[in-house]
Amino acid sequence: MGEQDPSDRLKGDQPKELKENGMGSFSQFSSSVRAMVRIRQKYQAMKKRRLEMPQVIISPRSTSPKYFTFENVDETLNRKPTSPRKRKKKRKVMYPNSNLRAVPTKKSSRAKNCLYLLCIIVFLQVYNAIENLDDHVLKYDLDGLEKTLKREVFGQHEVTERLLGHLHDYLSTYVHNKPLVLSLHGPTGVGKSHVGRLLAQHFRSVVGEELVMQYFVLHHCPTDDDIPKCTKSLDSNISEMVTQAEEVEKIPVFIFDEVEHMPRELLDTLRDLIHPQNNNEYLNAIYILISNLGHEDITKFVLHNSSVAVLGRLSLSQELTPWLHSYLQRYHMLFLEAEFLPFMLLEKSHVMDCFFEEMSREGFYPDRSHVERLAEELSYYIVGEREFSHTGCRQVVAKVNLL
Repeated sequence: MGEQDPSDRLKGDQPKELKENGMGSFSQFSSSVRAMVRIRQKYQAMKKRRLEMPQVIISPRSTSPKYFTFENVDETLNRKPTSPRKRKKKRKVMYPNSNLRAVPTKKSSRAKNCLYLLCIIVFLQVYNAIENLDDHVLKYDLDGLEKTLKREVFGQHEVTERLLGHLHDYLSTYVHNKPLVLSLHGPTGVGKSHVGRLLAQHFRSVVGEELVMQYFVLHHCPTDDDIPKCTKSLDSNISEMVTQAEEVEKIPVFIFDEVEHMPRELLDTLRDLIHPQNNNEYLNAIYILISNLGHEDITKFVLHNSSVAVLGRLSLSQELTPWLHSYLQRYHMLFLEAEFLPFMLLEKSHVMDCFFEEMSREGFYPDRSHVERLAEELSYYIVGEREFSHTGCRQVVAKVNLL
């Protein structure tokens, strides 16, 4: 009974360990099976309950959670389905910065750009036409004519302004529908013939000697026997000058002085030449008619309205023009197409200006006391404090020549 062999001890312990290991593995397996059974039973119960529940329609826009829960099931069943509303797409508004906000605009069309281009072209055409008009006026040097008239014509400021206005408007273009006819009327010595000479001198320098005619009736047609010859000569000369002016694209100027002495045949011939129904070349011409027709009535009118004339001669000229128009139309139909420029009576101060100008031209020193003494030798109409000369400046040259 002594000590056992170690090998025998090992052999005795092996069955005991095997028995214990077998029992442990079986208990673990059985617990796993029981857990699986419980899970299956629970799954089967949940599946059975889900099948017994009624179907619930969930809107696509529902805000339910991603996974199904049993919360708020009653509320979902009682809620009525609503149709989805169509939302209008809002345009994006782009703002450049926080301070300045720009309203979005539609894309510009090509038609608007074409309209802008057309406006620019029309503007350039109008501007070019205006420039051409200015160029046409410049070659007649009306600024130089204005300075000459202001320097050498006294007491007729309104007449010279209206005369320059008519010339400027007519000479601005070369194409016209009728000729320009200016009729200068007034008493003796007020400067009508002097203005005619200044116009002839000026236009000879700008358009040439061959395109300016200065016709004095008593000089070119002195007797009644010369009337047929004068009529034929006047017709041929005007036709030749008009044709020549048409070739060089210039406007001829015809100045007729002493029209009150012109025979009826010459008036008829001149009327036929300036009638607007003639050929186109006859429409581009300037006719200046100088006469003292109606001078007595003009003198009476000025003296009667001398109190109004203190305020300026503009009102007198405007009142005289309608009367002249009706009077001269009765005289001859030549004046039917004319623009009337009535010359007013000259006052004593204007006569003194004539003396200063003539004495300076003749080389005399124009002493004022000497000029006043010469002016006193002339006769005047005295109306209140105003003095109007009977003969204007007509006797000034004779007085100065006697010095």
